[in-house]
Amino acid sequence: MSETIVNRVQRSGIITVDFEAWLENKTRFGLDIQPWLWQGIALKEKDFREAVEQHPWQQYENAYVAVFCSEDAIIPTWAYMLIAAKLQFVNAFCVVGTENQVIHEILKTEIAALNPEDFTDKRVVVKGCGKVEVHPDIYAQFTQKVSPHARMLMFGEPCSTVPVSKKPR
Repeated sequence: MSETIVNRVQRSGIITVDFEAWLENKTRFGLDIQPWLWQGIALKEKDFREAVEQHPWQQYENAYVAVFCSEDAIIPTWAYMLIAAKLQFVNAFCVVGTENQVIHEILKTEIAALNPEDFTDKRVVVKGCGKVEVHPDIYAQFTQKVSPHARMLMFGEPCSTVPVSKKPR
């Protein structure tokens, strides 16, 4: 006698939001400008401009790029502007900072693009575990955008959740 296995989570109509899945098709790079420094400690404008001109920018096309300097050096603001201009030509999104800051910006953009009415009267679970570190601010922004519309907003996994907000009936 064989019994059919029923996926009760799928049948429940719960919408699972997985921020990590939002990042899957987003190519990300880190661009350390330390090699472009004079003697590894300072920026010389002429040398820096030459290094920027020689860099293969096409590799970043349509990607998200974290621009940083791994050396404790004073980098003038115009240097980051110069890099951002080059990245703009290959349609890359530039963040001066860490890869985690790039992830944060990608997720903020995704949340901004959401139509909160897609969650009207739905039960929504926001996944909280994964390989990618998601800043708590992302969870807060998502909550503020979706909770006024969702019937119920939860955190965790569909089989084990923590209730966050619930619309009165």
